[in-house]
Amino acid sequence: MTPVISVRDLQKTFGSVVAARDINVDIPALQTVGIIGANGAGKTTFVNMITGHIRPSSGSIFFAGKDVTGLPSRTICRMGISRSFQVAQIFPSLTVYENMCAAAAIARTNASVVRYALMPLLNEAAIAETEEAIKLFQLSKYRNAQAATLPQGVRKLLDIAMAVAGRPQVLLLDEPTSGISVEEKYDLMEIVMGALKSRKVTVLFVEHDMELVERFAERVLAFYDGTVISDGSPAEVLGDPRVQELITGHAIARSGSVAHA
Repeated sequence: MTPVISVRDLQKTFGSVVAARDINVDIPALQTVGIIGANGAGKTTFVNMITGHIRPSSGSIFFAGKDVTGLPSRTICRMGISRSFQVAQIFPSLTVYENMCAAAAIARTNASVVRYALMPLLNEAAIAETEEAIKLFQLSKYRNAQAATLPQGVRKLLDIAMAVAGRPQVLLLDEPTSGISVEEKYDLMEIVMGALKSRKVTVLFVEHDMELVERFAERVLAFYDGTVISDGSPAEVLGDPRVQELITGHAIARSGSVAHA
């Protein structure tokens, strides 16, 4: 079966700085992949290349067998690869309901954003998508709240819900729990992963919390110095001595508790 995402010999340099090198990865459909690594290891560069926000210096990226290398991010998004960012990309002055209507409506047109701004957002398809997403991401309590007033965790949920408004096949999450309290992280990820599973979305998520990675990822890619140094199940990768030495600095005990090296 053709992988939903396949990258070959992917490289990215910024002048003399090598941000990514020798990346070869196949991601099957419906897999949930955790991406780990220290700051500057190449994780976000990898995500940005797949989503078209950065053009690779060399190598190839295939989506469902089609070469998407270097295509604009908007084109890649319309093909079925979406993403969220560390900082929620929402409209602060709009309500949760209005944010979702805007995202759902824009996702369903081939017109430019500027041109679409002149068209009605509240069409039947956008409203149906909005209502489903608000329920799926457990945002009903906040539907009429202005986005600027939302707690950080709810802002993240809204941002991710908006990212899947176009019903992508693949979603890349860049540190979805960044800025979220420890108490909220697990609840947020349960909601997000449950919603994405019900939508049958392939998920790649960048995360620094190894317990979240162990709990929610089926597979882990460990990045160091711009390349993948370990690729396998959470137990295999988090138990890899090189990963423990260069990335985590600790072992994850079988119970899920952290055992420092």
